[in-house]
Amino acid sequence: QVQLVESGGGLVQAGGSLRLSCAGYGGTLSRYKMDWFRQAPGKERESVAAISWSGVLTDYADSVKGRFAISRDNAKNTVYLQMNSLKPEDTAVYYCAADQRNSYGLGGHVDYWGQGTQVTVSS
Repeated sequence: QVQLVESGGGLVQAGGSLRLSCAGYGGTLSRYKMDWFRQAPGKERESVAAISWSGVLTDYADSVKGRFAISRDNAKNTVYLQMNSLKPEDTAVYYCAADQRNSYGLGGHVDYWGQGTQVTVSS
């Protein structure tokens, strides 16, 4: 059983940056494709960034492409989401997720979810 713990959320002004971290406990994250999902009030949860188990392949939703960057440090069992040029529409709860079924691409199957971290972008 893998436990995922996110951190790094908070309140930031539009145009600012945040870096989210997702640490894995109880298992090695290097066996999983990792996604960052987000869910805004009244909207469905969506994957915005994904990274293959090796870190070689990444994928992004069009809404964040060029502004967000996903990375991983398998030695630290941690995945990151660097968010730049933040917009009010990026406001959401952000979740990391582990997928052992797929090797790359956004979304798909989720084996484990984190508890989420709130990101609020003020205008």
